[in-house]
Amino acid sequence: MISGPDWSQKLSTEIGKAVIGQDAVVERLLVALLANGHVLLEGMPGLAKTLLVKSLGSALGVQFERIQFTPDLLPSDVVGTMIFQPKNGEFSVHHGPIFANLVLADEINRAPAKVQSALLEAMQERQVTIGGNTHPLPRPFFVMATQNPVEQEGTYPLPEAQTDRFLFKLIVDYPTAEEESSMMQRWGQVTKQPALLAVSNGEELLALRPQVDAVHVAPAVQGYILALVRATRALAEAEGSAKRYLTFGASPRASLALYQAGKALAWLRGQDFLTPALVQEIATDVLRHRIGLTYEAEAEEITADKIIAQVIERTPVPAT
Repeated sequence: MISGPDWSQKLSTEIGKAVIGQDAVVERLLVALLANGHVLLEGMPGLAKTLLVKSLGSALGVQFERIQFTPDLLPSDVVGTMIFQPKNGEFSVHHGPIFANLVLADEINRAPAKVQSALLEAMQERQVTIGGNTHPLPRPFFVMATQNPVEQEGTYPLPEAQTDRFLFKLIVDYPTAEEESSMMQRWGQVTKQPALLAVSNGEELLALRPQVDAVHVAPAVQGYILALVRATRALAEAEGSAKRYLTFGASPRASLALYQAGKALAWLRGQDFLTPALVQEIATDVLRHRIGLTYEAEAEEITADKIIAQVIERTPVPAT
C-alpha cells in the first residue's frame, strides 16, 4: 500500500522534470486529484500554467485534452454533437474533448457564457447531454482551467455559479531568481525538451481515495471549518456601523471543500487526522473565489486574501 508522501514524491519529481518551482501549486493539484475537485489557475502569461497541467496529465498517465477557449467557441466544440451519417440515414454521437480524464480549459474567461455553462453539467455531474441523451464522463475526471488576471479585452468573467464549482483557485506567481536561472540553464537549447514518464495511473488514484476518506476529522475541527465559512457570511451581512467588505459569503460547497481537501492534504503529508493548522493552510485557496468583494473593499485595495486572513485570525482555534 503506497503512502501519501511516497505518492506525492514520485509525481512531484516527475513533474519537476518539466516545471521548475511551483511546489505549493503542484501539491494543491495533487490534493484536488485526491479530493475529486476541479482547479482554477490564475497567473500572468508565461508562468507555465498550461505546461504544469499537461505535465500532471503525463505523470499521472491519464488521457489529457486541451481546449483553447476563444470568443467564437461553441458548446458543441466542447461536449460534442450529433453527426448525420448518409450511409444509414441516422445520427451518431461525436464526443468532444471533454471526454477525457484531465481536461485543460485554457483561458476559460475568453469564451462566452454559453460555452462556460456547457462545462457546468460536466464539472458537477460528471456527465454531458448530447442530442437529449446523457453520456457519463470517464473516471477519474477533472477540469483544470487557466485565466489571465489582467487582460480585459475580449474576456467574459466567470459567473459565481461556475467559480463555486472549482475546489481551488490557485495563484501562480513568478519564479524566484534562482528558479528562473535554472530554467535558462536547463532549457536554453531548443532541442533539449523534457520527456515525462507515467509514474501513476487513474486506477491507482481511484484506489487511493478510500485511504483519504479514512482520515479522521474530530468534531472540534469540523466545527472550526464551519466557523470559518460562516464568518465570511457574517461579514457580508454586517449592518450598522460595521463596514461591509463582502457582498456575499462562502457557500456550503466551501465547507465541503475545506473538509475534503483538508483530509487529502493530511493524507499527502502522512497524517491520519486533520488539524486546524492544515485547515488554515488550505483555507485561502478554497475561499478566495467564493466570496464577493464590495466596491468599498476594491476602492481600499482590500483583496479576498486579506479578508480571509482576518477571518482566520479572528476565529478561535479549537484545542486538539
